[in-house]
Amino acid sequence: MILVLDNAVDGGYMADEIVHFLPDATAYNYPNEDGDPSRADVDGVVIGGSEVGVYDEPDQPWITQQKRFARRLVEDGVPTLGICFGHQILNAALGGEVVDSGTTRLQLRDAEFDADEPLFDGVEPTVPVLHSDVVTELGAGMEIVGRADYYEHFATRHRDSPVWSVQYHPEFTPRIVDEYDGWEETHRSFEDSTATRTLANFADLVESHASD
Repeated sequence: MILVLDNAVDGGYMADEIVHFLPDATAYNYPNEDGDPSRADVDGVVIGGSEVGVYDEPDQPWITQQKRFARRLVEDGVPTLGICFGHQILNAALGGEVVDSGTTRLQLRDAEFDADEPLFDGVEPTVPVLHSDVVTELGAGMEIVGRADYYEHFATRHRDSPVWSVQYHPEFTPRIVDEYDGWEETHRSFEDSTATRTLANFADLVESHASD
């Protein structure tokens, strides 16, 4: 089973879409549940997005708790994928830095992914982003595997543990565009995007790890 950490404080932040694209997945609303979820029968974890920032920790004490949970996932070698806020909290949990860039982006952007990284097998450069926060310093053990023209630390992976993180939202597709005010249409098209392959690739990596 893949456990999806739904980090929406007030609901509606795409965890259901992540579950939609993953086989045998279940969501756990971390901010509004009592404590860490059980890891019994969990083969992999996806840490989802949120409307709050990692730096909101003083007002959102669950963030401190999730950082500890994330560190244990890394230490225990649990296959993990961080998406947007998940990308940021994984790096922050390992000592990295996250800041508000001051520019909100809700659009399709182009990125450059490492060709030999299996998470990006079949993933075209055009991917959807919905964020203003950025990772400015990598967490310990994390290395860059994806870049954008405005963002050096666009995607990362841990050098020793099966842990990946991406700033983009692979679960964001035209089926939910109308639910997000402010989405900006550009010359890029969802027809050119295969970002959902990221989730399928992660599921394959989880299965491969479980069979080792």
